[in-house]
Amino acid sequence: MTRERALQLRAMIEKASVSLPDEDALEAVELFPAWAADTAYAADQRVRYGGSSGTPTPTLYKCVQGHTSQADWTPDKTPALWTEVAKPGEIPVWRQPTGVQDAYNKGDRVHYPDADGPVYESTVDANVYSPEAYPAGWRLV
Repeated sequence: MTRERALQLRAMIEKASVSLPDEDALEAVELFPAWAADTAYAADQRVRYGGSSGTPTPTLYKCVQGHTSQADWTPDKTPALWTEVAKPGEIPVWRQPTGVQDAYNKGDRVHYPDADGPVYESTVDANVYSPEAYPAGWRLV
């Protein structure tokens, strides 16, 4: 196979990966294009980011709102633009929402204050407060 053909196939694979459900996409993060600065991203587009020596496997992120990326707007640092794709059933650590796009909804579960903390379930939609700041908005599970 020639390099040119391999690049053509890679482009087809990336195009086909768009239709994968998140659960399957998490099994093949490497199929998704790497995040890059100065690139236009559309809402719901998925990219891989990370994968350095500290984190051997890259993380899959989904674009929350369309934008053109900047070097200092990496997916791990801009929750208003990117959200990490989580494994179904996995309970994430509570993270301060930046707006309606990443607010917690009724039934969402989180660990608080860290990964070893207890699990809380949101009792309201559009919850942007921590269990500590707004206890009435959370139920200890």
